[in-house]
Amino acid sequence: MRVHVVKRASDLDTTVPPHVRRISISNLKLTSDCVHRSVKGELVQKGPVVSCRQTDHLLKAVIQDKDTQSSDSSQHTSIGVIFFGTLAKDFSQTVSQGDIVLLSGFTISKSPTEQTDGLHPCLLEMSSTDACVYVYSPNVVVSSLPAVVSSESRYTYVPLNELKPSRIVNVYGLVTFFKQPFPTKGTDYCSTLKITDKSNVKVSCTIFSERLEDHPKIFRIGDIIRLHRVKAQIFNGSMTLLTTLGWSTVTFDGMIDSPIEPRTSSRTFHFGEADKHAVEELRQWAASQLLANESTVPLSSVHPKMFFDLTCQLLAKARMDTRCMLLKVWDGTKCAHPLLNVAVAPDALEGQSSPSQDRENMIANVLVYDNHVEGASKLKPGMFLRLFNLHAVTQRAPEQSADCASSLCFHLHGGTSYGKGLCVLPSESPELQPLKRLLEGHVAVAGEDEVNDATLVDVWYTPPEALGQFQPLHIRAEPSEVVNEDFYTVRTCGHTLQKVSLAHVKSSTAPVVCHVRAKVKSYQPQNLYQCLKLFCPQCTTLMEVPNDEIIARVFQDALRVNQPCGEHWAVTSSVDSIRMHVSCEMVLSNTHTQLLFLQGVTLEEMSVISAAHSNVVPVCSDDERMRLLDFSAPFLFRRDKRYFGCKRCSRSTFVEPEVSGVEIWDEHNVAKALGVQLMQYALLMKFELEDETGTLEALIWEDAERFFQVTAADTSACQDSQDKVQITMDRLHPPGSSMERPWLDLCLSAYTVEENSNQVCYQITNTEARGNLYTPL
Repeated sequence: MRVHVVKRASDLDTTVPPHVRRISISNLKLTSDCVHRSVKGELVQKGPVVSCRQTDHLLKAVIQDKDTQSSDSSQHTSIGVIFFGTLAKDFSQTVSQGDIVLLSGFTISKSPTEQTDGLHPCLLEMSSTDACVYVYSPNVVVSSLPAVVSSESRYTYVPLNELKPSRIVNVYGLVTFFKQPFPTKGTDYCSTLKITDKSNVKVSCTIFSERLEDHPKIFRIGDIIRLHRVKAQIFNGSMTLLTTLGWSTVTFDGMIDSPIEPRTSSRTFHFGEADKHAVEELRQWAASQLLANESTVPLSSVHPKMFFDLTCQLLAKARMDTRCMLLKVWDGTKCAHPLLNVAVAPDALEGQSSPSQDRENMIANVLVYDNHVEGASKLKPGMFLRLFNLHAVTQRAPEQSADCASSLCFHLHGGTSYGKGLCVLPSESPELQPLKRLLEGHVAVAGEDEVNDATLVDVWYTPPEALGQFQPLHIRAEPSEVVNEDFYTVRTCGHTLQKVSLAHVKSSTAPVVCHVRAKVKSYQPQNLYQCLKLFCPQCTTLMEVPNDEIIARVFQDALRVNQPCGEHWAVTSSVDSIRMHVSCEMVLSNTHTQLLFLQGVTLEEMSVISAAHSNVVPVCSDDERMRLLDFSAPFLFRRDKRYFGCKRCSRSTFVEPEVSGVEIWDEHNVAKALGVQLMQYALLMKFELEDETGTLEALIWEDAERFFQVTAADTSACQDSQDKVQITMDRLHPPGSSMERPWLDLCLSAYTVEENSNQVCYQITNTEARGNLYTPL
């Protein structure tokens, strides 16, 4: 690295080799000798690192000579500098605006922007292998400690209600929502959060960084965050903050009277008395507004079917399979209900495998699923965890009989909605001290050695989001209970056929219908939300349900061509093709029999409005006529359900609804009135079946709703229907290796697909999953 940070301003001159002589910026000329010369100045402007073909990366900056005392205005004391290659990236990461820099190893060229920027007619180029930068940051002390405190702060912080678009600002805020970092299409991770301050304005923030450890270390709603060098901009009609090159962040606990200890991965940062005062002010304001986050729930207060947050210590862990991890945790309290002990092989358990009898009824078994497994696999016994939105599920172990009382097991469902996730808390965190004292007391009584604290792993997941936010299809990826005898499948066909083996089915000539007895060896998709499809009955197109990111982009594109925001069009069933402008308040107070058209809204706003109205159609305007949005977005919102149109078969370009004679506005009548071919929701899965003779892959498609006893349309929006599908699959194929898979009676249809070289395919038909999905208390 050719960027060197020095502790004192005087070191800028003494650190440079003695044969390198300084030259003032105003004395630079195209003919000046650059060998063994240096230039010193304050960094007054720094651009982003950009890519180019010739040198891979470059960065442009402007430095100003502060030592020049001349009153001659014709002298140029500011000059542009271009850094190339790795030096550009090092300079961007290390040097901030206001720092004093000393440059050596540069070359001089003519500035192409002399007439427009008013800077020095020369330009410094830092491209050779001898190019070197020495930097001194005023009021910053460099130390080996992660936290660096300065006596004074030279930063100005902007209240959130005074943000202006395209400005680079520094802000303080109280966290009201944050989301886990997720991979982007590039090399960065992205995380999002919302903050507020005493102005009561809420602002969204989007943070990009290649390293997970650089993202804000937020442990709960109510934490305080400080952001430096973020850009304010308007997105979807709202002010947002976006990280720029050179951004930095520090977070603090938001609880009153807790120590003000910065959390950051940066080795150098500014922090003084003014910053302490800012943190204390936000804490006091949050307490007065009751904005502090609710505390977690101890095990002693947990009851069946409850969703709760838990702060605990990890005792042991074991991998159940590729999508399930077992965590054994405790918080020093005893649950009022029996806790299930999930048995695993001793060699598969990492950590304390045989706790004392006194501690046995205090250990909670947490099954972690899907996207949380990767983070859980990095945990070490002894770590302190915060688990968000755990689900207390009643179930029985495989060896228990049906008349035995059920026990509680805790599931961390897959996905991130409603705050499902986990994070690791530093063992020195002040809020952990009461928990550690409680655990130490139990250890002392039992005469055992305390589990050692492990090193903090910088991995965290989504905390709770605001309730009521519309959620698309999400099926939980966790078992409801272990398999027992009261769960089974039945054939609903009228065939009087003998059961045959899978090998016999594969040797039969299609088309044929067979009855088989088999187990589910595997199934696809593993992420069950992907089993929901959109199907066009006219052209037989089958497609994935667009996610919220795609839909939000369509709404954003429509905003660019819409009329001014706040104007909405409505057409009621009693008025033929009458358009009138109404406000949001009027929309929400009107009857639910009308067909309402909205333009100039975001997806989030559309979801809020449709929750209070039966039929809402998003539109934009074109030549003063209403036009439907791109069919990648729903053409109709009916409360919590969304309906899509087929791009191939829909004939509607402009909205000219035929409202006469329509008494009931359901999705079919709305689609017909708008000239849209309605796409149907459908469930599609593939089972790998097995018996004693072999395996066979079979689709469950046309009779999937009968099999799961749910409708696909309900599954697109109803959590209960989603849970029923997931629970059924967990009964058919339990994730735990020690859980027995049931034998299933199935009706199979074999048929030939002509479009695929007469390939023989198999489909499960006329079959229902029945039995007790839930174990009673």
